[in-house]
Amino acid sequence: MKSLSSVLSQMKKSSEKFSEKENENDLKELKLKILRIQQGAWHCKKRIIILFEGFDAAGKGGAIRRLVEPLDPRGYKVYSIAAPTEDEQGKHYLYRFWKKLPSPGTIAVFDRSWYGRVLVEKVERLTDEKRLKAAYDEINEFESMLQEDGIEIIKIFLAVSKDEQLKRFEERLNNPYKQWKITSEDLRNRKKWDAYVEATDELLKKTNKIKWYVVPADDKDFARREVLEIVTDNLKHHGKWMSKIAETKEFRSLKKEIIFAAFITVQTPKAMRPLN
Repeated sequence: MKSLSSVLSQMKKSSEKFSEKENENDLKELKLKILRIQQGAWHCKKRIIILFEGFDAAGKGGAIRRLVEPLDPRGYKVYSIAAPTEDEQGKHYLYRFWKKLPSPGTIAVFDRSWYGRVLVEKVERLTDEKRLKAAYDEINEFESMLQEDGIEIIKIFLAVSKDEQLKRFEERLNNPYKQWKITSEDLRNRKKWDAYVEATDELLKKTNKIKWYVVPADDKDFARREVLEIVTDNLKHHGKWMSKIAETKEFRSLKKEIIFAAFITVQTPKAMRPLN
């Protein structure tokens, strides 16, 4: 697995875009795949977590919107993680995430996650060194416990370069529809860029029991498409299950019954239809 610093270095050296214009047919296929995956997971009562990390303006929100766009909203929840509340601060930092674990048949998407413990809390020195050292093992044990309980976990880090981040900050400042996204805290965090890169490299190295996917995100279209590829590739067994069910004799019989019922409804005059 590549470190964040190595990915950023490669992005800096490359002057070409990571992707050409998206092929619409391929994108439609990916959207169908993720929908089939959700359907299969729902029928089999499987639980899935997809978590996103990345610096400010890395494109987490846009990638998540593209990911959930084709899904049934009843089958997923998106959690945007901010600073803990006063009540949560009095409990173990993992407490608030236990309450957000997916129920059977659903997907939980995290826009930031429990990794804030070893990112922002580390860089901003909000937690003492002893507890920070313990956090890596705690996170690994937490994820292993979830995995052993049957929850599938996909971890994605969107890597945006320092220059591209600045461009996106400027765009937000000049766009009235995006101005709400930027705060003085974003600019303050930018001044600690190197510290955040170092902290990210350490967490990627120490918490890779469940694989991390580091996605170059200077090209938004590439990053969003890559996220769809990663998710559909990791969860394709759910999609295959649903496609297989759709080809069964029972399912085809059900389809015929529905078509016949629709035909009868169209052919029968309203005056002759039974009252419910």
